[in-house]
Amino acid sequence: MTAQDSATQLAAIAPGAGAPGTASGTALAALGVASFSLTFPATVWSLDGFGPWTSTGLRGALAGLLAGLYLLASGAPLPTARQWPGLLVVSAGCVIGFPLLTTLALRTSSTAHSAVVIGLLPLATAVASALRTGRRPSRAFWAAALAGAAAVLGFTLLQSHGRPTVADLYLFAGVLVCAAGYAEGGRLSRDLPGARVIAWAVVAAAPVMVLTAAYGLSAEPVRLGAKALVGLAYIAAVSQLGGFVCWYRGMAAIGVPRASQLQLAQPLLTLVWSVLLLGEELPVAAPVTAVVVLGCIAVTQRARA
Repeated sequence: MTAQDSATQLAAIAPGAGAPGTASGTALAALGVASFSLTFPATVWSLDGFGPWTSTGLRGALAGLLAGLYLLASGAPLPTARQWPGLLVVSAGCVIGFPLLTTLALRTSSTAHSAVVIGLLPLATAVASALRTGRRPSRAFWAAALAGAAAVLGFTLLQSHGRPTVADLYLFAGVLVCAAGYAEGGRLSRDLPGARVIAWAVVAAAPVMVLTAAYGLSAEPVRLGAKALVGLAYIAAVSQLGGFVCWYRGMAAIGVPRASQLQLAQPLLTLVWSVLLLGEELPVAAPVTAVVVLGCIAVTQRARA
């Protein structure tokens, strides 16, 4: 199953996918989800040759170079003063915080385990969007939200024998900062093209990522290999840039709540990739927890709508 196949299937089952005005936006958001579902396996591949700080720094620096070339080639004007605060939120959450925190977690946490914990991201994004827009979720929303959170917390405690691990704390922090970046990026994409939203956010983070890469290269060993280079290329060009172009354009077209609902399939897709590409064995509770979480988040999306 390819990323394009996954996107097509997601678009087909998405609410409103058949409506002429939303079909293209749904397909773009679904392609973004399919692209993101490969991020964890690709990150694990990159860690085969690079340390976590090196991998994160090079990921951001390479994406910044590609984004800068795109902005120059397209003659994109500078964002307005009103747009910069939101772009910095995207930069801090989606370009710096989430990649670093999840990469640090994947040193000791399996891809399957991490995918289930990150299953809270769609819910967190919906909450962040609700807070940002001032809309009050219903009681059904909060009931499902609490149930989903309880399922994820129960899974992490089960896997860590009653105590959350440091990797889990990294993942939970990553969910919070990424949700803020997703919600803010979706809002900005109503005024700016989705490609420019992520491109400017990546360029803004480039100085930090270059310093991060320099630190990593000086402190961590490097073992160049095909797997590490392919993984790094994917997370830089697709996870950090190309996937976001589709994701933010889709969010602008169909709205943050509906786009978030498409992301419900991401943990399950990542579980599939972890088995096919990494040869991982799934914890017995992982698929069950993922399905419970997806069901809970689906309820929250319908409740908000």
